[in-house]
Amino acid sequence: MKKNLVHFFLLLVFLVSISFSVEASQNPANKKFIVVIDAGHGGKDSGNSWHGFKEKHIALDIALKVGKALEAKENIKVIYTRKTDVFIPLHKRAEIANSANADLFVSVHCNGHDSNAHGTETFVLGLHRSKDNLEIAMKENSVIYLEENYEVKYDGFDPNDPASYMGMTLMQEEYLDQSVLLADFIQKEYTGNLKRVDRGVKQAGFLVLRETYMPSVLTEVGFLSYKPEGSYLNSSKGKGEVSKSIVNGIKDYINSINLYNNEANTAPKKSEIYEDVTFKVQLAAGSTPLETAPYNFKGLTGVTREKEGKLYKYYVGETSDYLAIQAKQRLAKEKGYSSCYIVAFRKGKKISVNEALKTKAK
Repeated sequence: MKKNLVHFFLLLVFLVSISFSVEASQNPANKKFIVVIDAGHGGKDSGNSWHGFKEKHIALDIALKVGKALEAKENIKVIYTRKTDVFIPLHKRAEIANSANADLFVSVHCNGHDSNAHGTETFVLGLHRSKDNLEIAMKENSVIYLEENYEVKYDGFDPNDPASYMGMTLMQEEYLDQSVLLADFIQKEYTGNLKRVDRGVKQAGFLVLRETYMPSVLTEVGFLSYKPEGSYLNSSKGKGEVSKSIVNGIKDYINSINLYNNEANTAPKKSEIYEDVTFKVQLAAGSTPLETAPYNFKGLTGVTREKEGKLYKYYVGETSDYLAIQAKQRLAKEKGYSSCYIVAFRKGKKISVNEALKTKAK
């Protein structure tokens, strides 16, 4: 009798597990694209203050507008590092993003300088390329002086010591290419639609970016020290227009990497060959060249390596057929490359996937 009960119990467990498996396959979970919006500074850290304009307030207002617009998209989940005027340590901001397994991290800031400098610039993590970039990073990182035991929390990092930046490990290297792509989309929105002065996409040693494990950018929406720009950023119109630019940049990025394409229904319904366009799947990027053998890429064959600047980029697949490259992307994801994405080239020059799909197909 006891033996029969055991058999019955095991059979019941098996049938329940099968039931759950069937239900899961019929109703797959739609993973939302998670975006963390970080309003710079806050609380006892005011950030830049010029002409009565305070960075912590303007950054928060813009961040909340960005989040609200993104929340209207059913496939996007928004997480805020702060929604009120409170102080959040830099490492906590990164922890929020990492704990949520976020897909993007966007930090909103306002610039300031004792000059007539104005315009927008968006940063990704990297070694500073100029004295100006170093000064901006030093100013933003100096907030850690407001934290207790900051020497321990940041492994002895000194915001005012250039040597600390030279020794900074590029923990974001795996996501550098995607971060640059996002930064470029945001800058194009600022300068193309709003006609703002373009100060470019830059690299610098921001601690808040160093600690995150996903594509991450820090965008400086303008200079509060330049009174006309400060007045604009402090106005309802300015905050609305800037937030819309950031939202559009994020949406362009998501559509470009083919993770969320509900709004831009540009994907072909059948196999089509796009003239003069080559699609590839980017697997990874890094500063160290790896042999493209399958054992280095989770069994994937046909991996190619190309050097762009100081980075080596690794691709799989090479076709003008968009459906074929989508199948290759699915295979790469099944192998474990969950963040891989489709890239497009025309005559050897990289273009956005959306631009490629607008090309006349054969």
